[in-house]
Amino acid sequence: MSAHDIHDFVKSSQRWIEEEYTRIQKRATEDPGTAGDQGEENWAELLRGWLPSYFQIVTKGRILTESGYASPQVDVIVLMPSYPQILKGKKVYMAGGVAAAFECKTTLKAEHIREAVKTGAELRKNLRKREGSPQKELNSIIIYGLLAHSHSWKGQQSTPLENIEGALWGADLEFVHHPVECLDLLCVADLATWTASKINYMNPRHFQSEEMAKMYSGYAQTGYMRHAIGQERQESYFSPLGVLFACLFSRLAWSFPDMRYLDQYFRGVNMYGAGQGHSRRWDVSVYSDKVEERLLTEKLANPGLFDEWAVVSI
Repeated sequence: MSAHDIHDFVKSSQRWIEEEYTRIQKRATEDPGTAGDQGEENWAELLRGWLPSYFQIVTKGRILTESGYASPQVDVIVLMPSYPQILKGKKVYMAGGVAAAFECKTTLKAEHIREAVKTGAELRKNLRKREGSPQKELNSIIIYGLLAHSHSWKGQQSTPLENIEGALWGADLEFVHHPVECLDLLCVADLATWTASKINYMNPRHFQSEEMAKMYSGYAQTGYMRHAIGQERQESYFSPLGVLFACLFSRLAWSFPDMRYLDQYFRGVNMYGAGQGHSRRWDVSVYSDKVEERLLTEKLANPGLFDEWAVVSI
């Protein structure tokens, strides 16, 4: 499709964060701590501008679960509208009031990806388990991601997309022991955004051919879809930030139904652009007994968005 006004608005945000990166880097070696703080504020400002105003967005804090586990310090935290104002400045945020959390880097390195996946997985292990549907059991109530202005692989022969993907999958295989623990988002503003994708289950009895059944049936599946600048079939108006904003609307809309209208709009104007990726398979036993039983006896469908029993979990 042709460019839409919304793509111009997203591109404006992308130009701004690229300009901020250039400005921050001029003095980054003098004071790396201040440079990091400025980068975090950039992301907080972007999220305040693009997400609904009822979210409260804070910087630098730990997430406290019901069990008493407190995460390492997280750079940007999106709080639920219901979060008590009196507790906003405590810098330890109750997990039940957190909608999303992000680690932020000005220049991404492989070790940042490993730490983000590790921290996100550990946080999910310590949250109350949700049961009752594939969507609930494969997806955490807290979105967890990694945001970066740029990356460190700038040499002529460098392969940043492959390097980031390799680090992401390596960390996933090391630290993610259940689909709910996957990193939800990895955005490098001047390169690409990776989004977690999840297929709930496809019963082998419901495929018409044995070959298709062998290839696609069974298992829950998780993957990371890469939406990159310049990749095959990508439109000139594409922006990794557009994917970030669209994905946040899509995932938050499970809890905030008023966001579903713009989620549908962003899909209609192709904010995600083209994407590609591969998947990791899980045994159906990752589900609770009741959900596993239903998956093994019923055929899932894709009747529309926000169906907790659809084949694909948004």
